[in-house]
Amino acid sequence: MKKSIMGTVLLLLTGCAAEPLKPGAEKVHFMQSEPKGCKYLGEATGNQGNAFIGGLTSNENMETGARNTLKNKAVDMGGNAVVMLTNRAGQTGSYGRHGGGTRQTNVSITGIVFRCPQSILGN
Repeated sequence: MKKSIMGTVLLLLTGCAAEPLKPGAEKVHFMQSEPKGCKYLGEATGNQGNAFIGGLTSNENMETGARNTLKNKAVDMGGNAVVMLTNRAGQTGSYGRHGGGTRQTNVSITGIVFRCPQSILGN
């Protein structure tokens, strides 16, 4: 019984951490506009959080986790640059007899993935 409780607590706590970067994803650059001289690879979306774990996760970790997930997907696609299209924060509400409110429970970031020469990225 104690092991299952500890496992549940551990699972909840790890759900609160930002999604880690895969090797190579730290080199993915976010850009403000479509880079010239780069190959378009497609769109990808990074997410972190949900209605269950999101309320226990800091906004910073949700944003970092969504960004990291997007960078990981860019690497999987062979990309090294992302132009952000959308950045959305979801909220879940709870209302009862004594009132209620909403809280941020997830973040989604969608971007266009490119493969660029290193000379364009500046390193």
